[in-house]
Amino acid sequence: MVNVTELRPGNYFEEEGNIYRVIDILLNKTAMRKMVAKVKVKNLRTGAVTEIARNSGYQIETIRLDKKQMQYLYDSGETLVFMDQNTYEQVEISKDRLQWESQLLKGDELVEIISYGSEILGVNLPAKVALKVTQCDPATRGDTINKAMKEVTLETGLKTKVPMFIEEGEVVLIRTDNGEYDGRA
Repeated sequence: MVNVTELRPGNYFEEEGNIYRVIDILLNKTAMRKMVAKVKVKNLRTGAVTEIARNSGYQIETIRLDKKQMQYLYDSGETLVFMDQNTYEQVEISKDRLQWESQLLKGDELVEIISYGSEILGVNLPAKVALKVTQCDPATRGDTINKAMKEVTLETGLKTKVPMFIEEGEVVLIRTDNGEYDGRA
């Protein structure tokens, strides 16, 4: 058990049957009342991001999650299949739980599977992934005052904006936290 004011981004805790990951914490202290911790959290079971506020002194039970390196194999329709490279054990995770991640996985990538007990909560992707541009419009002259960008479709179906000089068939680096272009691969 730790005081709510001791939480840091990246910590995990369980409260009221939900498992949360701390995204950000803001400590607010005024002269007339106790310190209030506003904690921005992500519910790992539902994926919802919310903010909870607790007074200083509120005790929270932090937990440790199991993380296991696994290889993404394929999309079976309703689930994504991952394999442990040491034991060759395969795990299927519902596509509903991994909607964002499925747009960034193309096959054979190593990812980190997060679980609590026997329940699989999600997947940690690498910071950047290399994806091939499958469809894009040709570069056009025009707005060059601002950063000139165009929309492309990547091999996984993800649509994102890239600089005008990127052409169909090129491999680009995409950030997994927000899906933005990061550079050429």
